Amino acid sequence: MVALVEAPDLARVRRTELLISNLLRGGVLLSVALILFGTVITFVHHPGYVTSSAGLNPLLTAQTGYPTTLGAVARGLATFEGRSFVMLGLLVLIATPVMRVAVSVFAFIQLGDRTFALITSGVLALLLAALFLGKAGG
Repeated sequence: MVALVEAPDLARVRRTELLISNLLRGGVLLSVALILFGTVITFVHHPGYVTSSAGLNPLLTAQTGYPTTLGAVARGLATFEGRSFVMLGLLVLIATPVMRVAVSVFAFIQLGDRTFALITSGVLALLLAALFLGKAGG
């Protein structure tokens, strides 16, 4: 029986799989930590949210001024706004699988697999186009 991957390449594939696994795990854990931190900061800055549903309702409506641009997130982080930390956590969560695809492109190039490198590059281009050209809302 002939092995599909040679021994030195097998070690490289294993390292790449571990890198991708750690990237995904780290991205999700960082995202959760940022969201939890932002939630705690929000409740520390507004303790009335804990005891009053009337005080909490504005936070849960669409009219609340959530940061919707990277600049607004950065400004909110600079002023230690909990909503901005939550938004950063969500952005990290969205970026994590995109980074996985980017790492896969380089892994396929390193392994010399042109077909999968090309396919994965196309997927990455579509993901990036959707992120940068997409528009939410009306």
